[in-house]
Parts: sequence; structure tokens; C-alpha cells
Amino acid sequence: MKEYILIVGLLFPFGISAQNIIGKVTDDKKAPVVGASIYWLGSSIGVTTDYKGEFEISAKDISTKKLIASYVGYLSDTIQISNQNFIEFHLRETRALDEVVIREQRDGVIISDINPIKTEQITQTELGKAACCDLAGCFETQTTVQPQTTNVITNSKELRILGLSGVYNQVLIDGFPMIQGLSYTYGISSIPGTLVDNIFVSKGANSVLQGYESISGQINVETKEPDKTDRLLINAYMNNFLEKHFNTNYAFRRGKWSNLTAFHSVQPANKMDRDQDNFLDLPLLTRYMIFNKWKYGNEKDWGWNSSIGLRYFSEQRIGGQAVFNPESDKGSTSVYGQIVRINQPELWTKTGYRLNNKHNIILYASAFYQQQNSFFGTVKYKAQQTNFYGNIQYEMNYDKHDLKTGISFRHLNLFEDVAFVDTFLQRTYAGNYYRLENIPGFFAENTMRFLENKLTWIAGARCDQHNQFGFQFTPRTLLKYDIAPKTIVRANVGTGWRTVNLFSENIGLLVSSRDIIFAEQLQPEKAINIGFNLTQKFEIKSNNLSGYFSADYYRTDFQNQIFPDYDSDPTLAIIQNFTGTSLSNGFQTEIFLKIYSQFELKMGYNFLNVYREIGETKQLLPFNPMHKFITTFSYKPRTNKFHFDMNVHWYGEQRLPNTQSNPIAFQRPDFSQPYTIVNAQFTYIFKKYEVYIGCENIFDFRQIQPIISWQNPFSTYFDTSSVWGPTRGREIYFGVRFKLNNE
Repeated sequence: MKEYILIVGLLFPFGISAQNIIGKVTDDKKAPVVGASIYWLGSSIGVTTDYKGEFEISAKDISTKKLIASYVGYLSDTIQISNQNFIEFHLRETRALDEVVIREQRDGVIISDINPIKTEQITQTELGKAACCDLAGCFETQTTVQPQTTNVITNSKELRILGLSGVYNQVLIDGFPMIQGLSYTYGISSIPGTLVDNIFVSKGANSVLQGYESISGQINVETKEPDKTDRLLINAYMNNFLEKHFNTNYAFRRGKWSNLTAFHSVQPANKMDRDQDNFLDLPLLTRYMIFNKWKYGNEKDWGWNSSIGLRYFSEQRIGGQAVFNPESDKGSTSVYGQIVRINQPELWTKTGYRLNNKHNIILYASAFYQQQNSFFGTVKYKAQQTNFYGNIQYEMNYDKHDLKTGISFRHLNLFEDVAFVDTFLQRTYAGNYYRLENIPGFFAENTMRFLENKLTWIAGARCDQHNQFGFQFTPRTLLKYDIAPKTIVRANVGTGWRTVNLFSENIGLLVSSRDIIFAEQLQPEKAINIGFNLTQKFEIKSNNLSGYFSADYYRTDFQNQIFPDYDSDPTLAIIQNFTGTSLSNGFQTEIFLKIYSQFELKMGYNFLNVYREIGETKQLLPFNPMHKFITTFSYKPRTNKFHFDMNVHWYGEQRLPNTQSNPIAFQRPDFSQPYTIVNAQFTYIFKKYEVYIGCENIFDFRQIQPIISWQNPFSTYFDTSSVWGPTRGREIYFGVRFKLNNE
């Protein structure tokens, strides 16, 4: 108790007086009530009881002299204070009403009317419409995020927003930057869909609270809360390639504590080579993951609250020629193969202390270590990375303002060892690469409301000091205006910057036979993003119709960008700073209809114009479809016994790297062909379990033999970077989910 008063006294030196009331709170059995809220009627002054049920509260400048004690599950009590120095509350349990449980199916995608930043919340309802084996598979029904393959042999993926590489959007796990640097390449695949509660997607420059990187957008993945999820979840999945997934979650609650333990396993598929290029259509994947999350209290209640997460995953990916043996052929110059082995432990905590309804202090801290041993043909790649992130944030609500400010610190220690086992390819980039980053920072962000809360303005800025690149300033501002109760316009503008992890973010460079040329010292990438969006919601009760329409435009203007130059010479990848004109213009429109609560229809269109200007020439960046359409359809009868879900994706042509200087046999077209992908899933719901069966790529579209010079993978022209479409074709899968709730 004395420690609490000392803390409050330091923060608010003029709010403490020697005139204090001390007391105790007990229940019907005279047991102390820990964490009960004690506050003056009509005042923001309040405290919470300690582990003995005791408290001490200031009585200075209090006019009402009525002190209230409250605790969840108990009837509140009020005592009139006159000259007492000690009082005791006796709280009675609430017994007047039995528990009333109201159940309603959440919408699959929710766009908040309150949040100043336009954020798409993807819920478990939406995730249940597809297999969602991992995070990369959670966006099959979405227009905003596009999963993109970065290495066809090991099937590594990234998540793109606004047509830009996934490195330009910030991927957070429970608000922490756990997918960064070395973990970028395979990190998004290491999060199983059964662990995901909600995914929040926002475009453009966002809040400065989590950092400075979000140039094209932010994806925040919330894992399931121990006190709100099913007591037991078991999910088993297998596809026609005989790849097997098994997941189990177990949760329990004890008083203010709750815990979630999750286990995830993937076992490899059979070897498949449908296009007869001697290369496996999908890698042999083995993965194990264990996750444990503890939660104490509620962050909205006064007093302490905390969440602590621990995770460890181990993964192995084997790809390459079908006859490749990872034990005897590793590093061989006669049989081509790739091996990736990863081990990563991680730890994070979010711990807060809410002094009252107006003041809150939160500590964010996370750390992870990743060890990766890989072979890409004749390239040996060995790397270790240590990351630490810390953030102390103070929050204050006053009048119509919400101020958040604090300090942060980032540490990255990355060591990469690149070596070659061959001598016949003219590659010069072997060696040790070492990066050390220490970045202290300060940030402040204020949310202001005007015009009877119709206008909301967020103004924020960061100041960071990079140990190599010096001082960096990141300002951002966002506006939201409610034209009508269901008509909202938003605008945002801000800057972002990031440092480059070349090999982990461009893993295809290590896979091909290209030599890598570092033309100059690389500087941080920097960009300005500006965006506008309109959201119109509607509800026509007479026709049982509801839904929304949205339209977005975002423009990203790079001041410096680092993108490997694949066009100047097909045998080289030239790495250099690009300070000329580099733009991304993205327009997206989407309409969602819900009819009779049984039918759902969504149609979306994306226009992406992503290019550079080289002299007088406008050069489109490769692997970006300028036009993309998506349509999703869902049907669930009133009985809720089953649901059927289908989505259709149409991709326009994409520019491909220039290969015209190659021999004719190793040339590729300048542009890909348009193609369509159709996916469907049927789910039948029993009392405690669900059975689902689905098919991805129903019409079996494939890019045939995408690897250049697959006949001789050790030649100068061997290149895997011309992959623009699906390569493994139709995938049929079957799964079972078993659930026990906490009732």
C-alpha cells in the first residue's frame, strides 16, 4: 500500500494529502476481497485493495464524502464519511439473477465506426470459411492482403498490401514485432490458424505507437485469450498430397488467472511432381510448435493486469529435385536440393497498472532468438538473430483527448554466414554479414474529438536514434469525420522508414544462380504514404438486407527504395539505393451484402499501379497484377447445421523480369497470363465437433515448369524468380474440429 501511494505521489505530486482514509474490504465469509475498486462518488480519485483486502485513499478536496466499494460479482456498497479514519466494507455476492447468456454469430469482417483508423477486423467466423492452416492461409477471402510466394521450392510466403513487398507492412503478433529480420521469410507460416482469434488489417501510415516501419500498412494478429476461448479445441487436417496438420488448444481459469496452452504439428506430404520438371511441387514440411499464454486480471479494471506469452517452434523444409536425399546430397553438385532448419524460442509480456479511469501505465517487452541452418543448392546459409523490443507507455484521458506517450528500445543482432560449395559459378558474395542495431525512441500520440465527436483527429510523432543512421523523425496524422451515422470518411498521411535485411527478405537471391552485386552502401528505405477512404454502411429491415460499401485510395511515394535489379543482366541481381521516382497507387472498392442472415456476398476490386521511372521510361515492378477481382459467397441455413463458402479470385497479367538476353530456351514472356482461382468449403456442425471438406483451385490452374533451366539447376541460367501463379494445382482437403466450451 505504501508503495502505491509513493508511485501516485511521484506521478501526481499535488494530488496527495496527509488527510487519508484507510480501510478494508471483505466478503460474506469475512475473507479479504483482493483488487476491489474504491473511489469517491462523482470523482476520478480511486484505488484498489491489496492482497489483504486493505486500501488507503486521499480525502482531500472531496465534497460528496461518499466512498464506494465495488467488485465484479458483488453488490457495490457506499459509506458516508464524516470523521472516520478507518472503515470496513462488507460486500455481498450477486445472487438476484441467474446468469443470462446471449449468443450471436459475429460478422466475418467488421469495420469499426469508432476507430479513427480504418481497420478491417477478421474474426473467427471468417477464418472458419477456409482451412486457414497457418497465417498465410487466413486471407483467402480478403481483398486487402495478398499472400505471395517468395521461394517456390521451399514455399515461403509474404503478405502484401498495396502491391508492395511484405517488408513494407508491419506484421505484429499480439501487438509485438515478432516477425522481423530473419524471422520474416518463414514467420507468417509458423502461426497456426487455430491459434488466431482476430486479425486487424489497416492500410497506409498508421499509429506511431508500435514503431516506424508500417509504410504500406499493418497486420496485427491477436492470439486467443485464455479467459474467453474454448476450454478444449482439437483440429486435425489432411490434404490429397497427404500433408497432415494437428492442433490442440487447452484453456483454464483460476480466479483472476487464466492460461492457454497450444500445440501445433505438421507432417510432410508425399513427393509430388505433376509437371515432370524433376522438382517437387511442394516441399516436405515438418513443424512442431508449443505455445503458452498466461493472463492476469482485466486491463479495463483498476490495478494490475498482465499477459505473458511463451512460444517455441522447430521447423524443417526440404525441397528440390524429387531424387534429392537431404542426408547424402546436401551441398551436392549433381543433385539439387534445398534444406531449411529453424529453431526459435520467444517470450513477451504486456503488463499494466491502471491507476483510475484516466491514467494507465503499460509495459510491453518481447524477445526472441532464431537459429537457421540452410542449404540452397550449392549455397550454404547459416544465420542467428537475437531481437529485443521494449516499450513503456503512459496513457491519460482528459476531456475529449486521449494522450499516449512513452519511450521504446529495439535491439537486433544478426549474423549471416554465406558460403559456396561449387567453384564453377561466378558468384562473389560469399562471406560473413553482421548487423547490430540499437534504437532508442520517444513517441507521443494524441486523439482529439470535436463537433460532438463527429470529427476525430489523431496526431502523432516518433523520434528514434539509430546507432548507424542517426536521428530519424516519423510524423503521422489521421482524420475521421462522420458525415452521417453510417457514412464515414477517413484520411491519413505520414512517413515511414526501415532498414534492410537483404538475404532474409529476398530469399530468392540465394536460390538462383545469379551473382549479387552490392553497388553501394545501403541506406534506410523511406516513404510518404497518403490515403483516403469512404465507408457506407446500410440496413434495409423490410428486405432483411444489410452490409457496407467501401472505397480506398492510397499513394506511396518512396524517397529511397532498395529493390533488386533483375532486368539489367539476367545473370546478376544488382543491389543499390534508388532515390528516383518510385510510386505505388492503389485503389480498392468493396461491397458486402448480408441477406436474411443466411446469405453473404462480397465483391472486391483492386487496381495497383506500382512503378519506377528510369530516365524517361516508366517501369512496372514485377509480380504485381494491375487488376484483381475477388468474389466470395456464403450460405448458412437458419438451423446453423452447416455452412457453404466459396471464393473466386481473378488475377490480371503481371510484368515478369526481363530474360530476353538469355538463350531462347531460357527466355520467358514479358508478362504473365491472367488466371482464375476458385476455392470452396463445406462445413457440417454437430454438437461438439465440426467436419469440413474443401477444395482449393478447383479448376486445377497451374503455371507449368516455372523454374528456368530446371534441366540443369547448376547452370548460369537457373532461376526460380519467374513464379507468378500457383504451381501445385488442385488441393482437396478434409478436417475435423472438436470443441468443449467453458460453460
